[in-house]
Amino acid sequence: MARQSAGILVYRFQNHDLQVLLVHPGGPFWARKDTAAWSIPKGEFGEDEEPLQAARREVYEETGLLIRETPMDLGVLTQSGGKKVHAFAVEGEFDPQNLSSNTFQMHWPPGSSQVKSFPEVDRAAWFPIQTARIKIHKGQVEFLDRLCAQLGVPGPE
Repeated sequence: MARQSAGILVYRFQNHDLQVLLVHPGGPFWARKDTAAWSIPKGEFGEDEEPLQAARREVYEETGLLIRETPMDLGVLTQSGGKKVHAFAVEGEFDPQNLSSNTFQMHWPPGSSQVKSFPEVDRAAWFPIQTARIKIHKGQVEFLDRLCAQLGVPGPE
């Protein structure tokens, strides 16, 4: 079975402009990357879990945000590496200063015997849809277009 992940694109309207909440991956490999490095909060799941269930869990684990609403389905995209990403969207509010992410461990620096912990997500931010198109991982850009289409708002130019 191909690797799969699921996530939820949280959106809001600020002064009538559509904004989306994106997260930046933690750890030393992503520390200096910005353009095309951000993502919807998402994570992998196995055959024993439904995509929406996994998406809710992952959003909570990566941000601390509990999604209770029924999100709209944005469908599935296959990223260049073959991973299938299931996405949903829900209108909501979140203060990025309240970010609470789970952690992962890895040997750092490379080749050393030291094991360090890093947050899975090191920051979250709201972006206008045009900016989000530049910030988000290229394999997820289509989710922004689908969100705009479902909301009936002009997409990024």
